[in-house]
Amino acid sequence: MATVIDNDVKLARSGVLPEVQAFLASSPLPGVIGGRDVPALDGETFTTLDPGTGKPIARVAAMKAPDVDRAVKAAAEAFPRWSALPVAERAVWIHRLADEIERRKPIIGQIEAMDAGKIPAQAEGDVQNCVDTLRYFNQMAQYTQRRNALAVSGYEAWTLRQPWGPCGFIFPWNFPVLLIGWGISPALAAGNTVVIKPAEDTPLSAIYVARLAREIGFPDGVINVVTGMGETAGAALAGHPGLKRMSFTGSPEVGRLVGEACGRNLVPCKLELGGKGAAVIFEDVDVADTAAKLAKAITFHTGQVCCDATRWLVHEKIYDRFVDESVRLLRDVHVGYQMDAGTTMGPVVNAKQRERVLGYLSRGKAEGANFILEGGAANVPGHAGFYVKPALMAGSLDNVAAQDEIFGPVAYLASFRDETQAIQMANATDYGLANSVWSSDLGRATRVAESMVAGNSWINAHNVFPHGVPYGGVNRSGMGGGVNSVETLFDYWRSQSMVRPL
Repeated sequence: MATVIDNDVKLARSGVLPEVQAFLASSPLPGVIGGRDVPALDGETFTTLDPGTGKPIARVAAMKAPDVDRAVKAAAEAFPRWSALPVAERAVWIHRLADEIERRKPIIGQIEAMDAGKIPAQAEGDVQNCVDTLRYFNQMAQYTQRRNALAVSGYEAWTLRQPWGPCGFIFPWNFPVLLIGWGISPALAAGNTVVIKPAEDTPLSAIYVARLAREIGFPDGVINVVTGMGETAGAALAGHPGLKRMSFTGSPEVGRLVGEACGRNLVPCKLELGGKGAAVIFEDVDVADTAAKLAKAITFHTGQVCCDATRWLVHEKIYDRFVDESVRLLRDVHVGYQMDAGTTMGPVVNAKQRERVLGYLSRGKAEGANFILEGGAANVPGHAGFYVKPALMAGSLDNVAAQDEIFGPVAYLASFRDETQAIQMANATDYGLANSVWSSDLGRATRVAESMVAGNSWINAHNVFPHGVPYGGVNRSGMGGGVNSVETLFDYWRSQSMVRPL
């Protein structure tokens, strides 16, 4: 079938790599099941858009429950052979995949930029993060002891960590390829097989990576990709009884549905959900430097980051100076088409997300919030994409804009008097993903960081993810363990005990 790419989109693609053009020209793009390109059984497709233009990029297979069933069965058939490989032999395949993804970083980065609305340099950073994560868990699996003797009087006893089997992954649209790395790397290294359901807004990088795995000779059925809508393909994967583990990254609302579906099948489920992070800023900071770092945090990928600091709690002694500096910085943000040089903030992912951001601005104002920086829809000449401007709001922390995750370039400000009040304000949320504290007094910063109810507390920085440090959430922000550490690898091994009476 002919591609859906029209002339307007072609004109917007000056500088697009030939490899990217060839990939998109193969539209409609099928899923990847058992090492083969597989269209939906009913032949249906959906369209993915460039968020910066609002124009179609490609058609993609709209898979449903029967297609998901095929993918899970392919993963189950591949599991015995993959899990039986010596860990060093599995490591060879994973290293090859990491090397090839890195070699094609400009190609995958450009696909990601066009599909997710990311600035290309940031998209390439996501690709490199995926590569680094594959290598990290590959190394961890090789050097982690799976068999452990137990000191039990009268018995010879030991435990053995064993892979589970087929693992399902549902990923969101904000960091598609990065989260593929965070999700499937420990699962593959531990000896499991995987079925990936990418977000319908951003399915392209998952398809490309799965094809790349096949190209380098990765065993068929170890990596499968089913594309489609959340309510069809996603629901079918979450509720599939053939899975042995499930991982979902997304909103708390959908996370509850995934958890319920897994619970009915008694499938262990990891949920990485949203956040409403606080940045607690004390009076002894460098105001200009701290404001610059937080302004960059909420405009990075247009604020579509679950762990962002979107509540800025500022000591009353520096509140006015901090506000003035933040407004100055955010007014200088250049909102534009993500592929254009000079753009510092691109679009949100789709029209629905733009309306969500604008809706929260209206609701926050209706509940009494003051606008420090107005925000609102942004006009980018020549591009009818989904653009918004940065916004700063202030007022009571009971305001809906201070309580709900907006997922856009919006921060809500309030002042505090002392350390005790700052901690109370930071913890006044149902979420619990990530917060930060900013102070030159490291003793105070440590006390506050340890008093925050969240999976992660950062000091004098925000959005920091070194491999080896657990990252996860509590309360509405998630359950079932975190990512990026050896603890994550253990999630993808089940524990088995052996006992022999002496």
